[in-house]
Amino acid sequence: MSLRPDKKSDLDKQWMIRRVGKTKQIHPEYHLIVTEGIKTEPKYFGAVRNRINSKYRERIQLEVVGAGDNTVGIFERAKALAEANLNGYKHVWIVYDTDDFPKEKINLVAELCQNNSTQSRQYHAIWSNQCIELWFLLHFSFMHSDLHRTEYFPKLTECLSIISKGKYTKNRDDIFDVLEPYLDAAIANAKALNEINKDKTPAESAPGTKVYELMEKLKPYIR
Repeated sequence: MSLRPDKKSDLDKQWMIRRVGKTKQIHPEYHLIVTEGIKTEPKYFGAVRNRINSKYRERIQLEVVGAGDNTVGIFERAKALAEANLNGYKHVWIVYDTDDFPKEKINLVAELCQNNSTQSRQYHAIWSNQCIELWFLLHFSFMHSDLHRTEYFPKLTECLSIISKGKYTKNRDDIFDVLEPYLDAAIANAKALNEINKDKTPAESAPGTKVYELMEKLKPYIR
């Protein structure tokens, strides 16, 4: 390459025009959220998706699927959906409750996520022990009692009544909007539980939830 300056007579010729400021297309980061339930979780995360996709579609896009399956079945469904999608999901979030499923299957989902993650696609095991209602309760207070999941419902109704938001039901359409003002508290409380459960398996972490990892990732776009 010559280091001599360009000739003055050549500067206005097409082949000499500098390609400065040429824009580069940046593709959005795609996320797939696959949930065990077909009502509560899809409505909660669906509201998150709608808010983010409407404002930041060029930077990040979410898809939410209610699988209607449990533990390993959810992972297999999520992996099949991710591999069939042409966009190329960067993050695949598998949201499931431990309920009373066998411990080995509960823990296996986390192992499968870790073993199938690559640099281009990461799988995340977003479990709640025992159910996602624990994540909802953590918006209001920290709790470390290992309660049966049926006990969460009246406690949530009590908390919602205090803020004049009525009764808790699994199919509430507005649950994300109701809880969103308390998101920071929920993340902090879930992190505190996670620290207590350090080195424990998902099945042993009672109570515990990893939903905070997903919401912390999406929080900059939610706010």
